[in-house]
Amino acid sequence: MKKALRIGAWGWALSGLALAADFDLRITNARIVDGTGAAAFVGSVAVKDGRIVQVGAAEGTADEVIDAKGRVLAPGFIDVHTHSEDICTLPAAENFLRMGVTTIITGNCGNSRTDVAAFFEEIGKAGVSVNVATLIGHNSVRKQGMNGVSIRAPRADELAEMKRLVDQAMKEGAVGLSTGLIYVPGTFAKTDEIVALAHVAAEHDGIYVSHMRAETLKIFEALEEFTTILRETGIRGQVSHLKVTGPSAWGKSGEVLKRLDQARAEGLRITHDQYAYTASSTGLRQTIPDSAFEGTRDDYRARIADPAMKARIIAQMAENRARAGYKDYSHAVIAKFASDPSLNGKSIPEAAKIVRGSDSLEDQVELILDIETRSGASAVYHGMHEDDLTRFMKHPLTMVASDGGPRRLGEDMPHPRSYGNNARVLARYVREQKILTIEEAVRKMAALPAETFQMKDRGVIRLGGFADLVIFDPELVNDPSSFPDPHHYAEGFSHVIVNGGVVIRDGKLTDTRSGGPLRR
Repeated sequence: MKKALRIGAWGWALSGLALAADFDLRITNARIVDGTGAAAFVGSVAVKDGRIVQVGAAEGTADEVIDAKGRVLAPGFIDVHTHSEDICTLPAAENFLRMGVTTIITGNCGNSRTDVAAFFEEIGKAGVSVNVATLIGHNSVRKQGMNGVSIRAPRADELAEMKRLVDQAMKEGAVGLSTGLIYVPGTFAKTDEIVALAHVAAEHDGIYVSHMRAETLKIFEALEEFTTILRETGIRGQVSHLKVTGPSAWGKSGEVLKRLDQARAEGLRITHDQYAYTASSTGLRQTIPDSAFEGTRDDYRARIADPAMKARIIAQMAENRARAGYKDYSHAVIAKFASDPSLNGKSIPEAAKIVRGSDSLEDQVELILDIETRSGASAVYHGMHEDDLTRFMKHPLTMVASDGGPRRLGEDMPHPRSYGNNARVLARYVREQKILTIEEAVRKMAALPAETFQMKDRGVIRLGGFADLVIFDPELVNDPSSFPDPHHYAEGFSHVIVNGGVVIRDGKLTDTRSGGPLRR
């Protein structure tokens, strides 16, 4: 038995035995926004063994105490739409952390790892800073199940293999099935193929997440297909990065929401996500008709070399421009062109002027076709209207999601959403424009995503919940990243905590890597 020693008039201690603290972490004097949408309140939160063990008036000793006076304490944000299959190459995921994101979902738009168990094992070994969940992507499953063939429907044996891959992924922890129906090979899939695979995901109580077939004036046809899939399978549905693009579609957001609300009134379970910018980002090849891409890049080159085929492709490009309401490609800016990085950050007319000596529409088209014969490129498309963006944002079932991925400072000219999406909502749409209250914005970033994707004990500050937490100054939070200068981390986030580990402390990245795979 240890010998008790008298320490002056202050009490007793045990010789050779340090008293353990009550908590690992205590956050005091915080303005707590708990994630549910309830009004903020001032209080403290205590953390022990990665869980929240006190909320409100947390008393006791702690190994670390953070005084959050004047700042907001919120649940860590859950980004439900990312493209982070390469997370193990940038395991710190600092761009996500610095805008308050503690959990990401990858595998969106139909592209994912099909070997989910191996993916999760790699994440566990890599030592990542965030929690990582994944969807199983239809495009990836289709490529594997059909051995790269894309334009036709799958044979019975091929569909059976695709269903097996989805079933295996769901058993290994995927949270649902995603589609990217504007991308090859998904663009060639018929609705019944998607229904067959969604049935499999539904058997595991997964969710169907879709980048729909159109976001222009054809969005209503795409919504009809989306709701048909939900009706026929009973699966829950999520519309990816809800938007209307192209001047011809501007102002249609109210009608889109009306259609979605009508479907919900019929009993369909539908939610949606959105990024806080009026520009999108995807491959430059999306300006070229899908029919040009059957097979390999060599097949594409052969079509472009054939005068008759090339003429048909150019005519279809003109029809697509006219339908969307564009006169040229000045709305498209090259983000990453590996074959000629000097063009990164240039609009298509600017790039055409550099490469071809002219920015005429003909030269813009020729440049786009030529870029695809080489390595292809990604681009940022300035194609949305602010009024539509805010109308979608106000809907109670729209959550905040970046559509971004892990970023390395200074590399390429990516969309700034990967650096600033959550911060932009808090700065521009909460503090400046008052489109949302801070409580509602945090709900859209935390509790709503957690509930939708069935992430138990996350997204809300409550007893027993996982200690995924973020502290930020609502007056200083900001998104300095921009389209011409995207490589800036979000500002105003002093602390980020993942599963009880402090990964950002006093605005600085720590060596703690307390994230990991998050299985369904």
